[in-house]
Amino acid sequence: MEVAEKQQNATAQFLSALNIKEVNYGASTGLTPISTHGPKLNSYSPVDGSLIGSVQTATAEDYEVVMKKATEAFKIWRNVPAPKRGEIVRQMGEQFRKHKEPLGQLVSYEMGKSLQEGLGEVQEIIDICDFAVGLSRQLYGLTMHSERPKHRMYEQWHPLGVVGIISAFNFPVAVWSWNAMIAWVCGDVCIWKPSSKTPLCGIACQNIISEVLKNNQVPEGVSCLITGNAMGDLINNDHRIPLVSFTGSTRVGRKVSAQVAERFGKSILELGGNNAIIVSEQADLNMVLVGAVFGAVGTAGQRCTSTRRLIIHESIYEKTLEVLKKAYAQLKIGNPLDKNNHVGPLIDKGAIEDYLKAIEQAKLQGGKAVVEGGTETVKGFENGSYVKPCIIEVENSYEIVQQETFAPILYVMKYKTIEDAIAMQNNVPQGLSSSLFTNNMREMELFLSANGSDCGIANINIGTSGAEIGGAFGGEKETGGGRESGSDAWKAYMRRQTNTINYGADLPLAQGIKFDI
Repeated sequence: MEVAEKQQNATAQFLSALNIKEVNYGASTGLTPISTHGPKLNSYSPVDGSLIGSVQTATAEDYEVVMKKATEAFKIWRNVPAPKRGEIVRQMGEQFRKHKEPLGQLVSYEMGKSLQEGLGEVQEIIDICDFAVGLSRQLYGLTMHSERPKHRMYEQWHPLGVVGIISAFNFPVAVWSWNAMIAWVCGDVCIWKPSSKTPLCGIACQNIISEVLKNNQVPEGVSCLITGNAMGDLINNDHRIPLVSFTGSTRVGRKVSAQVAERFGKSILELGGNNAIIVSEQADLNMVLVGAVFGAVGTAGQRCTSTRRLIIHESIYEKTLEVLKKAYAQLKIGNPLDKNNHVGPLIDKGAIEDYLKAIEQAKLQGGKAVVEGGTETVKGFENGSYVKPCIIEVENSYEIVQQETFAPILYVMKYKTIEDAIAMQNNVPQGLSSSLFTNNMREMELFLSANGSDCGIANINIGTSGAEIGGAFGGEKETGGGRESGSDAWKAYMRRQTNTINYGADLPLAQGIKFDI
């Protein structure tokens, strides 16, 4: 049997397991697929170029149908006790456990990341479900002492309403769950626009949770999905949506931010990263090797937390490059569903063009290739979007280095002092993830101090790529400032209300003001 035929058979099996057959709808209100009337959207796998399925996208009229369901559902859902909402999310987590293997395969096949990473992404959904269940009993407010006698002050948190979620192709299911599971236990309802490059992953998630929604008689409209590029602008400009969570490029994020802010809405922005690892002369190079190589080539460099820059102490610079070159020579590029491969494809041919242009620009600006990049042809998958990960020696000031290219390009540079290294790391427009490898405690503490990393995530002796759901995820500067997932990120999905109760017989005014009538 040919490689392509084997792949087609395997694909049919996991699509069937996810109840994806003929996909003729581009919207859902959780319980009911909605027939839509927009142009057809084809989903092609970057693994082999095959058509996986087609989705009939939504129109503005279809969007109104979905929004009406969502706004009506919110009136009911916000009054369901939070622990009950948490129990429903717990059941969703159980469904994702049951469907982890086929959903992970779909993520890998439709997006192109390795199967291990696809399964890991589904595990993130399961983990955030577990986190959200506990959170449903911990939506705490504060009590404050009043300056007036026989008065009590406290604050409480109420649901916001309809939350818009616009996710990116590189994490086609996990980022949705970081937002949706938290929003649901907070009492919000969600309308999700998945990436137009990975629409089937969104439909699969709706299919997986539909049974839980039906069994618990959840109002239609609590979990909505809508497909099509035009849906983004509708969500961003809709005054009925108080919060929009957007994951994507800084360029598009600027537009989203302006649209939402103009109507005084709130936004959670998770935008570009230009993440650096600093390698101290006192680093453990064996640890550096794992963190830097996975950070640079994992998901073919298509993570917002991917390692873009390696800032190496001058005393170990050449030694580190030699270790990296040996590791890159051993990388296996190919079908991401094959667990023996390290690097899968880029998302599409356009991404390959961006990758090649970035390499060209780096060389024109003075860069020197340490490991040459380029396109890669994989036997049996000739129509896939494969490239060779590359390493380029540069200066941090190069214009191309200041930008984020969503591809496996690792820029390397050297430094003299830890202060110099931190300054180099911070001297880019983005501020998402950062890392220092060292066994020097003083360097660690400096890196994590107010004089250290200016990123939303700062790590010691682990790479930049990836994050656990227990901590709030997000970055500073052109990364957007948003926070999702763990810690107290839930507060973004609720509105704070300060309450004062006067249980006395008099009405004293604040600040001792007298107003006698």
